[in-house]
Amino acid sequence: MSAAFQACMAGIYEHPLRVAPDHSVARLHADVAHGALRDAGLTLKDVDAYFCAGDAPGLGPTSIVDYLGLKRLQVVQTTELGGASYLSHVGEAAAAIAAGRCKVALVTLAGRPKSEGSSGTKPRNYGDTAPDAEFERPYMPTPLNSYAMCAMRHMHEFGTTSEQLAWIKVAMSHHAQHNPNALLRQVMTVQDVLDSPRVADPLRRADCCVVTDGGGAVVVVHPDVAKSLHQPLVQVVGMSASVKGQSGGQVDLTHSATAWTAPRAFAQAGITPRDIRYASIYDSFTITVLMQLEDLGFCAKGEGGRFVADGQLIAGQGKLAVNTDGGGLCNNHPANRGGMTKVIEAVRQLRGQAHPKVQVPNLEFALANGIGGFLGSRHGAATLIMKRV
Repeated sequence: MSAAFQACMAGIYEHPLRVAPDHSVARLHADVAHGALRDAGLTLKDVDAYFCAGDAPGLGPTSIVDYLGLKRLQVVQTTELGGASYLSHVGEAAAAIAAGRCKVALVTLAGRPKSEGSSGTKPRNYGDTAPDAEFERPYMPTPLNSYAMCAMRHMHEFGTTSEQLAWIKVAMSHHAQHNPNALLRQVMTVQDVLDSPRVADPLRRADCCVVTDGGGAVVVVHPDVAKSLHQPLVQVVGMSASVKGQSGGQVDLTHSATAWTAPRAFAQAGITPRDIRYASIYDSFTITVLMQLEDLGFCAKGEGGRFVADGQLIAGQGKLAVNTDGGGLCNNHPANRGGMTKVIEAVRQLRGQAHPKVQVPNLEFALANGIGGFLGSRHGAATLIMKRV
């Protein structure tokens, strides 16, 4: 294990609300912060490092640190990689802890897209000063049509089918039925997915993630602190983040930045994809999962459709358990940024605290992978690997 990754996951918390019209975003950040610290057996007074992303209201960490009443922090960081940010934060917190800069790092995410009417069918406003804005805004790119473009290209190049993509939603629905907080708990069949309305060819409504309010938080600590707490020891052993863009128009729609982050994270952890039996895979759309599974090395490029078919992602049934909380497709996608929940469920699995119907037995390693932005244009990715000690 790299010396840069000597840190443990001490606390996790996922907000139970999926619709929170009477909560401010700051209040949601506070709720999840207190929840994760309570899970760890710590308090705000123990925190000496804070990490957040663009979902934090006001002047980012400046506003939330003051709102939470955090004092004399030694490390404050706001890395923005969209939905991949929070996996990157865990790795950066682990590196800061290993360097002796802090001992207890808090990472929070929260938002209210459901209450505010935000969805993947509307253009995201990243500001008129973005270098791509004047060229792309006239064509009104949205998350939905951007990801649909990737799905269409994958089908064209590799023969991937809508039925194969549907199996990803089916797997998430099988898991969500056991999650009392999941937004969608009804088990679906492949035909149910295919019968849902087509929203951006070739994607159907059931190929798309839910839109929810809420949030989540994690606490990363020095191993000495972790040993004094009551939760099972879960160690951070590898993390890598990167960004993939248009490259002047030379863009390959069938690969994500995960193709670059995964090999580095696996090398840091000293393992290979064969050692992973549980994975939290960012599932903004079904095609997002399929492409990441290929780029993570669980199967070769172009073989993702066959890899996911026939229930192969269902816990206790398939070759690789994925998103046993129901994922963004069925459970929760707070603030339109699903990376935090991916970390939380991976830690639950390593602790042995997932629902008994979906718990992977005797789990040693778990992987979480996040995507932020548009697969069809530019996005960030982060791969995080953790180990039960």
